[in-house]
Amino acid sequence: MDAEAEYNNRARVPESAAILARWIADAAAFRESWPRARLDIAYGETEREALDLFLPEAEGPCPLALFIHGGYWQALDRKAVSHFARGMLLRGVAVAVPSYGLCPEVSMATIVAQLRRCAASLYLGARQRILATGHSAGGHLAAMLLATDWPALDAALGTDVVPAALPVSGVFELEPLLPTSIARALQLTREEARALSPRLMPSPGLPFHAVVGGAESDEFRRQTRDFAAAWGGTAEEIAGANHFTVLDPFTDPDHPLTARAAEMATRLASL
Repeated sequence: MDAEAEYNNRARVPESAAILARWIADAAAFRESWPRARLDIAYGETEREALDLFLPEAEGPCPLALFIHGGYWQALDRKAVSHFARGMLLRGVAVAVPSYGLCPEVSMATIVAQLRRCAASLYLGARQRILATGHSAGGHLAAMLLATDWPALDAALGTDVVPAALPVSGVFELEPLLPTSIARALQLTREEARALSPRLMPSPGLPFHAVVGGAESDEFRRQTRDFAAAWGGTAEEIAGANHFTVLDPFTDPDHPLTARAAEMATRLASL
């Protein structure tokens, strides 16, 4: 296997730079136009430990989802993906979009701890169970949240802070990244890579649905299938979608994937 070719998505998708530029423009326009946006809410002590919270147009109690950006734990921030909250918002789900520290300035273990702090802060503030969604590295982080023993972190937390997840194009086994250029900034030992791989953790036995693009590499598609099988979840391939266009459904409230995500979040709110 040529791991670099399988995992280097920016090289694999020639139009990736143009897609990312479009994301940033669309996300900025969305933040300006959405009527109920609460921007730059701190959840930790560092500048990057902040989130934007988008609320549905109708006031009152609503389900809550967390959308975690990708970038291989070393690029991008929440302001590149704001617009992917649109579909769920139009289905009545509030969406929190966080930033987090990036490698190599912080370790991947620190990033996981930051996202746990983010989810705990949302849960304690809203007293609402959270659906964790995320793309690429964000898919990995969503899975890590699902596997978290919340009361062990804070006795004030219940066991159900994040009781469901919908990761998109996630990386659930980190060891295959080690021989690639992507791993330089991550600075992971083989032992750390294994310890931070959801695929190698016991299944939490909670609902999750893993999504990947049908035009993604064999390795990304394999990881999604293997992870779903290991944790007893479901998996889906979006026909014709690459590693970046796989997120397009989240802008459309009528897309079946958006409907599924909203249904998962709504089910948590009614438990």
